[in-house]
Amino acid sequence: MSDDSAGASTVAAMSAREKRAWLDSHEEGYEKGLKPRQIQMIAIGGAIGSGLFLGAGGRLQAAGPALAVVYAVCGLFSFFILRAMGELVMHRPTSGSFVSYAREFLGERGSFIAGWMYYLNWAMAGIVDITAVALYMHYWHSLDGVPQWVFALGVVVLVVGTNLVGVKWFGEMEFWFSIVKVAALVLFLVIGTAVLGIGHPVGGQATGLHLISENGGLFPHGVLPAIVITQGVVFAYAGVELVGIAAGEAQDVHSVLPRAINSVMWRIALFYVGSVLLLVLLLPWTAYSAGTSPFVTFFRALGVPGIGTAMNIVVLTAALSSLNSGLYSTGRILRSLAMGGSAPERVSRMNVRNVPAQGILITAVIYLVGVGLNYLVPSEVFEIVLNVASLGIISTWAFILLCHLAFRRAVRRGELAAVGFRMPFAPASNWLTLAFLACVLVLMAFDYPNGTFTIAAVPALAAALAGGWFLMKGSSLDRRPG
Repeated sequence: MSDDSAGASTVAAMSAREKRAWLDSHEEGYEKGLKPRQIQMIAIGGAIGSGLFLGAGGRLQAAGPALAVVYAVCGLFSFFILRAMGELVMHRPTSGSFVSYAREFLGERGSFIAGWMYYLNWAMAGIVDITAVALYMHYWHSLDGVPQWVFALGVVVLVVGTNLVGVKWFGEMEFWFSIVKVAALVLFLVIGTAVLGIGHPVGGQATGLHLISENGGLFPHGVLPAIVITQGVVFAYAGVELVGIAAGEAQDVHSVLPRAINSVMWRIALFYVGSVLLLVLLLPWTAYSAGTSPFVTFFRALGVPGIGTAMNIVVLTAALSSLNSGLYSTGRILRSLAMGGSAPERVSRMNVRNVPAQGILITAVIYLVGVGLNYLVPSEVFEIVLNVASLGIISTWAFILLCHLAFRRAVRRGELAAVGFRMPFAPASNWLTLAFLACVLVLMAFDYPNGTFTIAAVPALAAALAGGWFLMKGSSLDRRPG
């Protein structure tokens, strides 16, 4: 029998208690340094990104007020994914997150695919975020003489340095990034609601429901455009699963995490659905356009000076937050892969500050490739990597749901204890969400040319994963202590 087969057989033969002890040993070395307030804000920050601050303008142009409905539908499914993740975390908190859960419930092959697809997502998304920061810096014309790649390199050095110092620094940076994003949205909601309440005209027009009814209604272009933009809107929620990874280094996780996850639902309703509804009640949806933040459009129409600079700082913050979170998560995911034999063993090493430095530095090298792309093809970087990242997040969410289904089956068999924080309506909600994710892939295939080419690349990606598995299976896939 090969070493690979023997290792797999040994793991399969473990009792649930033995397997849990083995998996818990993978958490040794991490510092429980994330405070409750940081976990709360990481949960919020993961649900609020530049997709709302910047991308909502183009989506309003494409679908009109129906965008609020699309945000609500996508938000509901993201909540189900979060609740599935939350139940798994209550079963066993781990910085390896769904990679560790896939190892426990789906085997090492499932863990390999889940981990590397998630890594692909954040590695590609990091290049997008680096490019976004560089582009946003050129908003200030005094900086036009600075090449785009210089800003890209600077932000890589900043974020990598912060993550290597320690988890407390990551948590504090993410806390303040989230504060800026939430404060900007709350300010808009307060001012917008006040303007609507007193009937103050915006841009010389009266505000109110008539702006919807007089401009084509809820679905001005019909239902089909609203369905089509779903495949773009769903990625606005990419990052909600980060709170599951952070739970492995959190203080008092069993009391903090359920509150953080449950609060995401009303925050999605308020920040995404509420903001879009308010935007179309304050100005006709035709006033918004791609490339311009809808919040900037509103405040400019209201006559507020300096709003462009203020909003540019907010979208800069959103991009930095995403980059910071991506680097944090990839370091932990790579370590979890290495602990199970699905990545080189040296990647599992921690530095003196209890940080998986090897994994972070590997991701940093990929980010430096992004700096190079900003030098070589600055205008095409977004399109090159954004669609590749989308495949990674879809597969990640699917693995979370599949691991949760397997956990529930183990509970029904009496092998594992049930937890109090449970996913609503499971397993029906699992299958419904998986069907929704499959529909998103279909919609991507019809998004020519970018989405079509991305889906067409799936066989090549599958071949690369198969090749990676073949190369790794000669190493010890059963790094069981003792």
